[in-house]
Amino acid sequence: MASRVALPTPPASELFMPSKPKLKITALAGGVGASKLLLGLYEMMDPSFLTIIVNTGDDIVLHGLNISPDLDIVTYTLGGIVDASKGWGFRGETFHALKRLAVYGRPNWFNLGDRDLATHIHRSALLSEGKTLSQAADSIRIALGVKSRILPMSDSPVPTVIDSNEGPLHFQEYLVKRRAEPVVKAIRFAGVESAAPAPGVLEAIREADRIVICPSNPLISIGPILAVPQIRDELRTYKEKVSAVCPIVGGKSLKGPSDKMLAQLGHAPTALGVAKLYTDFTGTFVIDPSDKSQSAAISALGMTVAIMPTVMKTCAQKHKLARALLSLSSPSSPL
Repeated sequence: MASRVALPTPPASELFMPSKPKLKITALAGGVGASKLLLGLYEMMDPSFLTIIVNTGDDIVLHGLNISPDLDIVTYTLGGIVDASKGWGFRGETFHALKRLAVYGRPNWFNLGDRDLATHIHRSALLSEGKTLSQAADSIRIALGVKSRILPMSDSPVPTVIDSNEGPLHFQEYLVKRRAEPVVKAIRFAGVESAAPAPGVLEAIREADRIVICPSNPLISIGPILAVPQIRDELRTYKEKVSAVCPIVGGKSLKGPSDKMLAQLGHAPTALGVAKLYTDFTGTFVIDPSDKSQSAAISALGMTVAIMPTVMKTCAQKHKLARALLSLSSPSSPL
């Protein structure tokens, strides 16, 4: 049976380090939920040692533009320009172009801000010129001054399709247009069988000192990344380096419909329910103190359980969780 550890939250006086850990961290991430932890890591470590593998199952083509919501949320967050109240888009954004598109009879259910449109135009232009999604993502993050590597899970389109009681829906139609109201019957990642990990993805897993699974929806944010051939197998190989932060706290998702989707697909919407989805590739499972009662059952799955506050509403909370995860990755390192 695996061990269980409860890590105390470091006092505020310890949040400011004389030197930041030189640890190679690779994170698997979705969008809004993941970006909070990623910002904490970005600010609490040397950001050039952080590599982020991002879900692209949410990607969609609208108005002839290639839109990559999770890539943009992560990049905007680390670039310091995100609308923190929403968790996506530019801070202080306007939507004049979207209103004009509606006048022309084009759909306006997906919010595209005026400055955000420039990102999508730039990405679409690069792709039309023969560049890859990886190259486009790198161009955008460099332009926005982000020091960490941001990699799409694959350069091939792998759209997430929700098989629902209303028929098949692209994930954005399910989440944004239909506000997660349809009942989920199954989830598919179209074309994933023939997709390959983007350049650098497998190397980032192999070379990391610690791999962090961010607190993102396990089904439609982390799930698509795991479905890309070779990625899950690579994580299994380095299981002892993998720490997964549970996105469910007290039986509820902190952001989005994770709890509802888990229940509709027959999984318990609990920390234990998520742990069962990750058990084959995760060495340490991180849960909030409110779920401490489930630690023994999670430990019995063969994972070490780390108990620490995982709710991140403030910058201080993001920093504390990031520092605790960094200490897990190298307990003997001075922090």
